[in-house]
Amino acid sequence: MLLAYRLLRLVETHSDALATALLEKTHNSPRLPDYNNVPPEELKQRVYEIYRHLADWLLGKGESDVEERYLEIGAKRARQGVPLSQLIWAIILTKKNLWDFLKKEAVLELPVEIAGELEVEELLDQFFDHAIFYAAVGYERWVVSDGSEPVGKVSTVR
Repeated sequence: MLLAYRLLRLVETHSDALATALLEKTHNSPRLPDYNNVPPEELKQRVYEIYRHLADWLLGKGESDVEERYLEIGAKRARQGVPLSQLIWAIILTKKNLWDFLKKEAVLELPVEIAGELEVEELLDQFFDHAIFYAAVGYERWVVSDGSEPVGKVSTVR
């Protein structure tokens, strides 16, 4: 777990540069034409907060925290006129941006280091899978509610 924590701290230390890189990738992606409806500083701040506190998100916060955050993001993107497919792609791009950084920056040679990377990968997969699910639920709720603020928690089976 120590190596996993070190990798997460590496991400947190470079969170501003990671958020800036993601903003550029989002702006240049042909799959995200409607993300120009999202103010760039808002997008950068949201992503920065995730990257900056990644260890907390992966190790300290529960699924209910991810649910709350991404229900809100999904509803907000629906209000901004971003199609659901683009919202999902932006979350995938956020994860890819993170992995591209880790592959470039984290030099792993020993078996224990590779095991630590796999542990981080599993935690990230779980986090981003939940993020995509709850963002889609928040988006769908907003669409179904005809623009009135959606309420209620998602019933999940764990």
